[in-house]
Amino acid sequence: MALHGGEVWAAPGEARAEAGLHEGPVDNRLPSVRGPSSAASGDGAGTTASPQPAGRTVAVPLSAPAPSRGSYSEVGEVEEPARTVVGHAREGRPTYRRRAASVVTRRDLDERLPRSAPDALRYEPGVYVQQTAHAQGSPYVRGLTGQQTLMMFDGVRLNNSTFRQGPNQYFFTIDSHTLRKLEVIRGSASTEFGSDAIGGALLATPLDPQLPRAAKGWHVHPRAMLRTATADGELGGRGQVDIGYGKRIGLLTGAGYRDVGLLRTGGLLTSPADGSPVRVPLYADDNRTQLGTGFREFTADARLVFAQNRDTKWTLAYYDYRQFDAPRTDKCPPPTAPVGECLIYDNQDRTLVYTSLDRRRGPAAAQRIRWNLSYQHQRENRHHEYGDMRGFDNYGLDHVHAFGTALRFNTKSFAPTPWLQTSVEYGLDGYLDSIKSRAWTTFTDTAMPIEVERARGQYVDGSNYLTSGVWTRGQLVFGGYFGVHAGARGALVVARAPEVEEASSQGVKRQWGALVVHTGMSLKTVSWLTLLANFDQGFRAPNLDDLTSRQQVGAGFQLENAALEPERSRSLEAGFRIEHPWIQASMFGFVTAIDGMIGRTQGLCPANTGDGCGEAGVVLQLTNLEGRSTIRGFDGQVRVFFPAGFAIRNTLAYAHGVGPNPIAGSAQPTAPLSRIPPLNGTTEVSWRSARFGLYAAAGLRWALLQDRLAFADIHDVRIPEGGTPGYTVIDVRAGYRFDPYLVIALVFENIADTAYRYHGSSVNGPGRGLNINLQYGF
Repeated sequence: MALHGGEVWAAPGEARAEAGLHEGPVDNRLPSVRGPSSAASGDGAGTTASPQPAGRTVAVPLSAPAPSRGSYSEVGEVEEPARTVVGHAREGRPTYRRRAASVVTRRDLDERLPRSAPDALRYEPGVYVQQTAHAQGSPYVRGLTGQQTLMMFDGVRLNNSTFRQGPNQYFFTIDSHTLRKLEVIRGSASTEFGSDAIGGALLATPLDPQLPRAAKGWHVHPRAMLRTATADGELGGRGQVDIGYGKRIGLLTGAGYRDVGLLRTGGLLTSPADGSPVRVPLYADDNRTQLGTGFREFTADARLVFAQNRDTKWTLAYYDYRQFDAPRTDKCPPPTAPVGECLIYDNQDRTLVYTSLDRRRGPAAAQRIRWNLSYQHQRENRHHEYGDMRGFDNYGLDHVHAFGTALRFNTKSFAPTPWLQTSVEYGLDGYLDSIKSRAWTTFTDTAMPIEVERARGQYVDGSNYLTSGVWTRGQLVFGGYFGVHAGARGALVVARAPEVEEASSQGVKRQWGALVVHTGMSLKTVSWLTLLANFDQGFRAPNLDDLTSRQQVGAGFQLENAALEPERSRSLEAGFRIEHPWIQASMFGFVTAIDGMIGRTQGLCPANTGDGCGEAGVVLQLTNLEGRSTIRGFDGQVRVFFPAGFAIRNTLAYAHGVGPNPIAGSAQPTAPLSRIPPLNGTTEVSWRSARFGLYAAAGLRWALLQDRLAFADIHDVRIPEGGTPGYTVIDVRAGYRFDPYLVIALVFENIADTAYRYHGSSVNGPGRGLNINLQYGF
C-alpha cells in the first residue's frame, strides 16, 4: 500500500470502505468523544467513539467512518486509516487531500457554539465572514464571496442565479445543527463544481441516521438541545430522534426554533480617519445595543436512509429553513433617514428536497456511482417601510424554483506496473432555475391602504437560467511518492429573461460555453511532509442577478447590465502539508488572475424605474472591468499537540487585490478590489481529559486595519471613513461530555468587551457575553 500526499493508494483487491457505505454506525446521537466511563486511548478534535463490544474502545475520525485498511473518500481519493495519539486525536481531515482545505467537525460546532453556518468558519484559514445583518453571514474565501464562491450541501449545488454581487445571506440558511462537518476548499474548483467556484467551495455534509451492523429490530435514540446567549438574548432549542429498524433502514429527523433579540456590542466603534462614530448601525440610548438586529428562525429536517445491501444505499432527504422579521442593519435606518425607516426581510426561506443513490463495487469503469436529483425553493419576502412621513411602503417577493441533478463515476484504481497507479473520475450535472418576482407599493396615508403593482420586481418575472457541464479528472501516482493529476470541464450556461418595456428593462437571451482545465502535482518527500502545487482555470457566467436585478446595496442603488460577459480566472497555488503525530500544518501561497471581473461603476437611473433608484445618493452600474484583476496572498494553519491533553492551533491569512479602475478617466489606472479582507488570524489553546470528559479552551481572533478601499467601498456606509479598524477578540470555552447522554458547553465570548466588526459588515460583533448549550439524549 503506497502513501502519496497524505493518501493511501490501495492496491487492487485490498479491502475498501467508502464514506457513507460502511458497515458500522456513525453515532449521530453525540458525534463527539467518549464519556468518563470509557477507557480511551486518545481524544481530540475530529474524533468520536465508535460503539464497540465491552472492553474495546476505538477512536475514528468524525469526517469519515472507521476505515478498513485504506478507505476511499467521498470524491474517490483514498484516505489513510485513522491514527490515534495518546491524549489527542487527529484533527478532522479534509476530503480533498491535494488542495488547500480545512474541516470544521461536529465537535468543533458543539464546542465553539457558532450562531450560524457562516459563523462556524471564523477559525478556518483563508476564510473571513462578513455580516450585513445579525441574521446574515457571507464567508469570503481568498478575498472572494457571493457569486464567486460555490456552496454545496451533500453534493447538491446551493448557488442559484439570484446570488448577488458581493456578500449574500444564503449560507446562513443552512442549519448548523444538522451538519456532520463543513469543509472549505480554498482556491478555484470550477473543474469539478462548475460556474462560480473561482474563490473556492464550501461543502456541507449532513448527519446520517445510525445503521448499526449488529442491530436487530427497532432502535430509537432521542436528543434534546437547549441554547441561550446573553449578548443578543437568544433562546432556542432543537429536538431530534434517530429511528432505525435493523441494519438496513434509518431515519434521522428533527426540528428547531430560536428567537434572537437586539445584539449588544462592546460599545461605539469609531472611524480610524477622524475618530467619529461609524455611520451604521444606529444604537439605542446605551450606545451598545444595535438596532435592526433581531430575528426569529424555524428549521425542520428529515433524512431517510435505506441500505439495500452492502454496496447500495438510497437516501431521501428534506431540509427546511424559515427566517422571520430580519432587518437589514445598514438600512434600518439608513444613515440619513429618519428612525422609522427600515428594510425588513419578512421571510427568508429555503426548502431542499433530494434523493441520492450511492453504489460501489461496480464494473471497472464505474466502480463507484453517486447520483442525486434535487429540488430547491428559495423564497424572499421583504418590505421597505418609511414610517408615517412618506405615507407609503415598498414590497418585494421573489421565488426561485431550482431543479437539479448530478452524476459522478469513479473507476477502479489500476496498477499497470508495481510503481504506477491510476484512476479516473468523471461526471455531469445540470441545474435549472425558474424565477417568479414581483414588487408593489402600498399607500398608507389613505382611509384604506391602496396597493399599486410595479412594472417589474427585483428580478424579471418569468426568467430562467441553466447551468450545466460534463467533467473528468484523472491521477497518476509514481512509486507512491510522486503524483500528477489533471482534469477538465466543458460548461454550458443559458440565461433567458423577458423584456419589460415600461420599466426600461432589456430582455436577455444569452448563452455561454466554456472549457476549463486543472492540473497539479504532489510530492511526498518524507513520511510526514508533502509538497503540493495546483493550477486551475475558473469560469463564472453572469447570472440573473447581474443581468436583470435592481436593488439596494450597501454602496447605493445597483442597476443591471444585460450585456455582461463571463468572468474567467487562472489560479496558481503552491504549498506544503505536514502530518506528524505531534504536529499538523499547512501553508499555501496563491495568485488568482480574473479577466473581465464584474465590478461596479457610476450609473444613471433609467426612465420609469419607480423602484427607488432616483432616491439613492449613489447609483451603481455593473460592468466588466477592462483588464485583469489579481488577488495574491497566503493562508495556512499549524496545530501542535503536547502531553497531558494540551494543544495549540494557529491560522494566518492575507490577500491583496488590485484591478482596473472602474472610474472612467481616472488618473489612477488601477484600484483596490472591493472588500478584500485584511491580514487576519486566530489562535486556539485547548486542553481536554478523555478520562473525565472535560475540556477547556481559549480562542483569539484578530485582524489589522483595512484601509485599501475600492470606489464602492468608499461610498459603502458599512465601511467606516478611512477603513475598518483592526481588532483583537478573546473567547473562553469550557464543557463536559458524558457520551452519549449529556453535553454541557459554555462559551464566554469577547471577554475584554471589545468593540469590533469584520471588514464590510454593518453589524458589530457581540460584546461580552455567555453562550450556553445543553444536550441530553440516549
